Amino acid sequence: MIEVILIYLGLGIAALTLASILWSIAFPERRIWPPKRYTSITPILVWVPTFSLFGILIMLGILGWGDLAFPTWLRFGVGIPLIVFGNVVVWSEVAHFGVPQTGGAKGTLRTAGMYRYSRNPQYLADIAIVGGWMILSAAPSTLIIGTASILVLVAAPFAEEPWLKKQYGSDFEEYMASTRRFI
Repeated sequence: MIEVILIYLGLGIAALTLASILWSIAFPERRIWPPKRYTSITPILVWVPTFSLFGILIMLGILGWGDLAFPTWLRFGVGIPLIVFGNVVVWSEVAHFGVPQTGGAKGTLRTAGMYRYSRNPQYLADIAIVGGWMILSAAPSTLIIGTASILVLVAAPFAEEPWLKKQYGSDFEEYMASTRRFI
């Protein structure tokens, strides 16, 4: 029963987040992401859904641990390295940006570090973490929520890029021309 509740809760969070991103893509002047103004409530609106979705994925993985017949070499040889690599990238870039800018506050255009190779290394790293957990846990319900989470992570840059163009103008356009969106 708890697994079903977590699945619905995870799908609900992912659906609302994806809807806000799609709204922001369709209506950039009335966007939700990135926020028009970074206020004291912005971190709550950004990080509570994010960490809730990751927490739900972790719980579902524990509840369904090993239910799928993934080979051990895949689970531990691919799943763990993806999780470790993703965390190293995410947290090293958060350290450069700071938590507020990572959560939508205005800041500086970053083109160094992992941003030399991808305009969205943090999203790619989050995808690696989610994918790694899906593989490592070998839990059917993580495949459902993980896939929904990955859809959100793939869509987010499409909402951010018009905002970035507006913020950084020709600097962002030059960066965009020389650096791929993902990999």
